Amino acid sequence: MPASPSTARAINDRVALRLLQQEGPLTAGQLKQLTGLSRPTVADLVERLTAAGLIEVVGESGEQRRGPNARLYGIVADRAHLAALDVRTEGVSVVVCDLLGRELARASVPIADDTGTGPAVEQAVTLVERAAKEAGAERLHTVGVGAPGLIDPATGELRDSSGLPEWHRRLVAALQERLPARVIVENETNLAALAEQRDGAARDRDTFVLLWLGHGTGAAVVLDGRLRRGASGGTGEIGFLPVPGTSTLPSATDCEGGFHSLAGSAAIAELAAGHGLVATAASPGEPEAAALVRQAVATLSSSSSPSASSGADRFLSALADRLAIGAASVVAVLDPGCVVLGGEVGQAGGEVLAARVGERLTRMSPLPVEVRASTLGGGAVLRGALLTARESAQDDLFAPRSR
Repeated sequence: MPASPSTARAINDRVALRLLQQEGPLTAGQLKQLTGLSRPTVADLVERLTAAGLIEVVGESGEQRRGPNARLYGIVADRAHLAALDVRTEGVSVVVCDLLGRELARASVPIADDTGTGPAVEQAVTLVERAAKEAGAERLHTVGVGAPGLIDPATGELRDSSGLPEWHRRLVAALQERLPARVIVENETNLAALAEQRDGAARDRDTFVLLWLGHGTGAAVVLDGRLRRGASGGTGEIGFLPVPGTSTLPSATDCEGGFHSLAGSAAIAELAAGHGLVATAASPGEPEAAALVRQAVATLSSSSSPSASSGADRFLSALADRLAIGAASVVAVLDPGCVVLGGEVGQAGGEVLAARVGERLTRMSPLPVEVRASTLGGGAVLRGALLTARESAQDDLFAPRSR
């Protein structure tokens, strides 16, 4: 069945808006060329989108050109303001952007372990409100939240997860109550994978696994371009994976004894200490493991001391042995063809660590797999939360309106 005139107009509008989002400001002639629509049809959609406050004239094309054909149209960036949150056990970070993704404000606040639930929630919500005010946003349209733990695939709510503070769950409800905005919650590792696929190490892959290596461990699975969450939202809870090399087995309420015991930040720090390495330059909020791995990689490339270089080499080799154990299990089940070592530790290890893990996987698995280092590190969570918020806001704003 051919589309009705109103449906055709809605489709054309969305196509034009997506092009303006992806390509930047365009003239009506360029829109005509890229969409394949007729000149009158493009003129009509430009008029509709301008009247709706979604696009505006932002300049002219070419120094010598003037007149209607030279007008450059762009999306009205302040049509909506967005916020992205990265919620960790030790604090919260927030970034506020416009509809085009341009950063307007960024802030963070540490939250101590002994902070009560109410005060912790208040600190986090106040941080978002202050960042929005600094960005000049009267209201936020959509807020994307990345948090550890399980997200119920049916309701989108953050579920109870062992070892996480209660204020995480309360924060989502408080944001919904205090802010006139849509609040979207997603597992932090899943958001990191979306960011690595869009802007990072997996840009050319529609099937891959992100192995998150930060304070804790996790995994995100992208198959055929789609993020897979599982029946209960628990896909990628690799910290609970039973592995050799630990003294016990994980339980339903504690990942101690699972892969987390080999690859969590505390376990990596203990491994480094056993090879004579001590972290000397950790950034604020950075896992100690990331500082140790970065330091070891730097030592290998620049040290004139054979003993220091040897210790760093042995540490990275032992760490690669551990990471390959978890990665091999994932590869054997999913055959993703690509594993990204994500999080702060994956970024710190860079190609040096990725190559070592890759070598071990080649010996352990008959399935071909490429191992890559994260290019976004811990910042992937905020980036993924922003991309999710932006996509949701655009779906709402770009949707056809009843006439």
